[in-house]
Amino acid sequence: MTRSTLAAIARRRLLAVVLAAVAVLALASVALVRAGLGQASADDQAPRYLPPSAHVFVINLENKGFDETWGPASQAPYLSQTLRSQGALLNSYYGIGHNSLDNYIAQVSGQGPNPQTQGDCQVYSPFVQTGTAPQGQAVGSGCVYPQGVTTVADQLTAAGKTWKGYMEDMGTPCRHPQLGAADGTQKARVGDQYAARHNPFVYFQSIIGSPACAANDVDLSALSGDLASALTTPSVSFITPNLCHDGHDAPCVDGEPGGLASADAWLKNWVPTITNSPAFKQDGVLVITFDESDGPQQDASACCGEGPGPNSPLPGITGLGGGRVGALVLSPFTAGGTWSTTSYNHYSLLASIEDLFGLPYLGYAGTPGLNRFGLDVYNKGV
Repeated sequence: MTRSTLAAIARRRLLAVVLAAVAVLALASVALVRAGLGQASADDQAPRYLPPSAHVFVINLENKGFDETWGPASQAPYLSQTLRSQGALLNSYYGIGHNSLDNYIAQVSGQGPNPQTQGDCQVYSPFVQTGTAPQGQAVGSGCVYPQGVTTVADQLTAAGKTWKGYMEDMGTPCRHPQLGAADGTQKARVGDQYAARHNPFVYFQSIIGSPACAANDVDLSALSGDLASALTTPSVSFITPNLCHDGHDAPCVDGEPGGLASADAWLKNWVPTITNSPAFKQDGVLVITFDESDGPQQDASACCGEGPGPNSPLPGITGLGGGRVGALVLSPFTAGGTWSTTSYNHYSLLASIEDLFGLPYLGYAGTPGLNRFGLDVYNKGV
């Protein structure tokens, strides 16, 4: 046997050893994800796994940091223990700014903050657009975005899918202040603890200018009936408790304790209604998260290269982001008691919803390298 033949055999053997090692490492990484230790980003997942989900539910709570909610002293044991054991905890999930409204707007449109949305739009003013910046960012200032700025709701409608916002205490569908008027929902009242600033859909002319707003942006009381059948359950449901049950107020105007205690009681009532529904059991994904991390010293930490956007010096009033809040994902496609250390934010959530329905990314949801849910979240059966 010639020297060149021997060298070729040696090269083939070396290649086989290398390939075997790569296969072992790949299997090990999947096992780590299954155990809740994986940190694979969307860019690392080739191909990235997406489950055949046709029903997504998002519940937003208010103003709690990761340790307060998910730590051992949490005042929300149903969320932090019972539900935690049934899903995947995203322990590096962050808000994108302060105060509330800019986070909600980010979740449905990918638009970055501006001074008015950072200040929760005390006046329900029109957004005066002067141009468009990269990544679909409307340049200007104000609260109610013009017709040309679209949301995931518009995308779903155009794709033949359905959506609804379920807002506790809203009463009248598509309820919002008069354009140019002061927002009378900034503070809770007995019997009316609805906050327009926690209902992102009413900040887009593409929605409030359509008769469909009254059909799709409705009171929470409509949710139970819609969940009775998978056919009547929207493709995407955004669910917002009132100012007491979302954890914002403590104590509440009606005498409830508020904070995490009232939020936990609300979840204990509503989450089983969702998870026992035909749509969820069939192919649902439920995400429970918080708008921002608030407290005596506001947490302005960020995770995912958030930039200031074209309209504000900083994405948060006090810093680069909205702080670490965490998120919990429950789904037939997600193993209970697992977690992910992959970095996510509200733009990631929007992009992950768009992934499930094959929609293009809106605004900062299309940020290059932004992580989107994959095998670390949809890890059942891995």
